[in-house]
Amino acid sequence: MDSKPQHPLDQIAQTPTHKLLLKQWLKEQDLILGRISLKESQIDGVRKEMTNLYTIFFLFHSLSLLLLFNTSFSNITSACKKSWVPSLCSLVFSMSVIWAVRYKTDVEGHLEKLLEREKEDWKLLGKCVEKLKRKGIEFDLLKEVDALRRAKSMRIEAKAVRKWSARDFVSLFFFFLSCLAVALTRVILCN
Repeated sequence: MDSKPQHPLDQIAQTPTHKLLLKQWLKEQDLILGRISLKESQIDGVRKEMTNLYTIFFLFHSLSLLLLFNTSFSNITSACKKSWVPSLCSLVFSMSVIWAVRYKTDVEGHLEKLLEREKEDWKLLGKCVEKLKRKGIEFDLLKEVDALRRAKSMRIEAKAVRKWSARDFVSLFFFFLSCLAVALTRVILCN
């Protein structure tokens, strides 16, 4: 009688250490998937908040310029002398919105880095699970687990020199619009 070699999963089921490791890794994969979905929902939330900030910015300036235009016809002489008040209010509001947008873009960038790290961990763990399922009892626990730990710890965060990004251009665009709103306030009130 030829004895048929056991399937690697049967070998794992008969060995408590391999079985425990497989269960642990599968559970960790599920936890990582949960963290990935949480990070994705957090990124979506930050993007919605940024959209709300953009909307508030444009609504504020639209309404303020409309109100200034309507009130400029009633007090033509005194409006120009006091034009610094709405200009200053517009500038302060604009700078606070620009700061908030910049902060939210930094939060989004940080969350995207964390998401990328979680995805890398999930892929690395998936490769180890597949290798364990494929090798069965031949899977060297000490060597492979140490290799997994080393791979996680050896990950190097490359901190490249910061270049101009789309986020910087968004901030500059809003700064330009703020300056334009201040200039329009002065033109509306003094002409």
